[in-house]
Amino acid sequence: MTSPTSTTSRPASASASGQDTPAAPARAYDAGLLVLRLVLGLTMAAHGAQKLFGWFGGGGIEGTGVYFTSLGHPSPEAFAVVAGLTETLGGLGLALGLLTPLAAAAVAGTLLNAIVVKWGGGFFAPEGVEYELLLTLAAAALALTGPGRIAVDRLLPRLRSHRLAYGVAAVVLGAVVAGVTLLLRH
Repeated sequence: MTSPTSTTSRPASASASGQDTPAAPARAYDAGLLVLRLVLGLTMAAHGAQKLFGWFGGGGIEGTGVYFTSLGHPSPEAFAVVAGLTETLGGLGLALGLLTPLAAAAVAGTLLNAIVVKWGGGFFAPEGVEYELLLTLAAAALALTGPGRIAVDRLLPRLRSHRLAYGVAAVVLGAVVAGVTLLLRH
């Protein structure tokens, strides 16, 4: 029989018989975070490539600039470059699990702008914000949880152990930058 203190310090992967088993829950958690990072990150990177290069049917910098003009952004082509780089680099950072809290904040901040711009269209598609809201909250969740163990961040000494404070600070930073960007609109 084990003492109460030994059961509280044993990892959740320990079996009821007291035998340690492979950390299946931890592997499942890490695999789930990897899938979320890859899908969200590559989706956002492709969306950014639409803005920057016109790939995947996008408008490129010029076409995105025209759209940003209609939204009231000053220097619309400069904003198109910033949005494209933020989405592409933030998305690639998420996919790789590199500087995950900052990458997630970049994605979330960009998507907050999209939500505000589309807000008058209701919640559901085609004019609604449910898609952007889902992506924003997925990015915020990744900022708060960290990338998991299958990530480049695990190879970097300072980033190896994720701290909730890093995630909170990153989400706040993304929201503040999004707010400043929105204030620059006419």
